[in-house]
Amino acid sequence: MRLFAIADLHLSFGTDKPMDIFEGWEDHAARLYDNWQRTVSPEDTVVIPGDISWAMKLEDCVKDFSFIDKLNGRKIISKGNHDYWWTTRAKIDRFLAENHFDSINIMHNDHYSFGDIGICGTRGWVSGTDTASEPDAKILAREAGRLAASIESALGEGLKPVVFLHYPPVYCSNRNTDILEVLGRYDIRKVFYGHLHGRSHKYALNGRFEGIEYHLIASDFLHFEPMDITEIVQSDNL
Repeated sequence: MRLFAIADLHLSFGTDKPMDIFEGWEDHAARLYDNWQRTVSPEDTVVIPGDISWAMKLEDCVKDFSFIDKLNGRKIISKGNHDYWWTTRAKIDRFLAENHFDSINIMHNDHYSFGDIGICGTRGWVSGTDTASEPDAKILAREAGRLAASIESALGEGLKPVVFLHYPPVYCSNRNTDILEVLGRYDIRKVFYGHLHGRSHKYALNGRFEGIEYHLIASDFLHFEPMDITEIVQSDNL
């Protein structure tokens, strides 16, 4: 069994939001399907941290989730900034069960296990300066709390936490101090994130920063092929 990661699927089978208007995104769903089925086996696990579907309502996600469910492996999904369909955990779990999307699980204030690894995470928020507006400050605090809860749940089962975020906690000179504080508090060593596309890839952090190893896993950065991160998460080398 192996562990893979890929963010930002940006599927739109149930809504009119074509991605091929963006450079490099031509026929991306078909490319994703072919690459996924070629590299991921039914026994593997794939983490998808956000921006999964362009649907505005959960009921409009059926075609997108059907596409994901047919892909090989167990999928663990979390929220991105464009997942407007995201609602309560109870409603999403019921939606998945009613549509028999049995290979899809949501991560929300909790964790999933992969061997001795705890798969943890949350959406995060925009990395900014040290000052934030009152609404942003509330969101930052909430996301930091969710990340801490996720990590705590993994530690409670004796697992080694690895963090998956949608937003990068570090981007150029910007820092998300709330998220970074949580990462430091729990001595997190590996972080995977998405959100950045196109020209932003040039400035993305891929490597070590202040004791943490960061990896960008946005789908266009990975050329729409899930990244095998098994050895990365299992390694203690930094």
